[in-house]
Amino acid sequence: MQTAKQGDTVLIDYVVRNGDDNVVGGTEQAGPQTITIGGSQIFPQIEAALDGMKVGDEQTVQIPAADAFGERQDGLVIDIPRSSLPADAEPQPGMTLAAQQQDGSTTNLVITEVRDDAVTADANHPLAGQDLTFGVKLVEIKQAA
Repeated sequence: MQTAKQGDTVLIDYVVRNGDDNVVGGTEQAGPQTITIGGSQIFPQIEAALDGMKVGDEQTVQIPAADAFGERQDGLVIDIPRSSLPADAEPQPGMTLAAQQQDGSTTNLVITEVRDDAVTADANHPLAGQDLTFGVKLVEIKQAA
């Protein structure tokens, strides 16, 4: 039976759990995902686990917060004056704002608090500061050319 190796394109199913064992992501809704091992499309720890797996094999991969989405950074939580928001905006906690950075790229901010004069928004990734556990199953191997 063939095994997956660097350069192979594979189909995987996975479920992601945080440190509290809550499911925070996965392929249940969208179905198996296609990745190329060594293509930096997923965490390197998962690529390493896939290398040598056979179709049907399953592995559990632990990824500490620092290697996943990083530690939470207090400096990424900012107050935005209400006057800086569009006049017709009705901000609510949980809403996402897109903000343009100095280099021209955009970042997403999640509103965490709404006050009369300002909103507090968080640019940390929602999973920042959380250790993650991936349950990975290899569904199909498409050998490299």
